[in-house]
This record gives sequence, C-alpha cells and structure tokens, in this order.
Amino acid sequence: MKILDNRGLEPPAPMMRTLKNLDKMKKGEKLAIINDRRPMFLYEELDERGYLHETEPQEDGSFKITITKTGD
Repeated sequence: MKILDNRGLEPPAPMMRTLKNLDKMKKGEKLAIINDRRPMFLYEELDERGYLHETEPQEDGSFKITITKTGD
C-alpha cells in the first residue's frame, strides 16, 4: 500500500494529488493518505467514483484515510 503524506499542503493540493495517484492505480489497490484536516470534498469525489474509504484520526491531529480503488 502506498502512503501519500499531504500534510502542510493548502487545499486543493491534497485532493488533486490524491486523485492523480488514484488515477494511476489498478482496481483493488489501496492508497493511504495523511491530511491535516478531514478531506470533505475528497469524500464526495470518492463516493461518486465508488471507492471505499476509511478515516482514522491520528494522535497529532491529522487524519489517515485509507482508500481502496474499486468500481471504474
């Protein structure tokens, strides 16, 4: 599983970076991203594409979101 650290980036950079990486992945692959905040607009895009996602708050206040590429 690839991990993408988006901390310190201003919106919409984390979302654009995440979607670009997902576009290169195959169905069934997973991508974990670490963001400074909950990516509310990204959730909408992931739901629209039919991707599975799970969010885990981290001790430092960031959020780890594990995305499984499904659908397409």
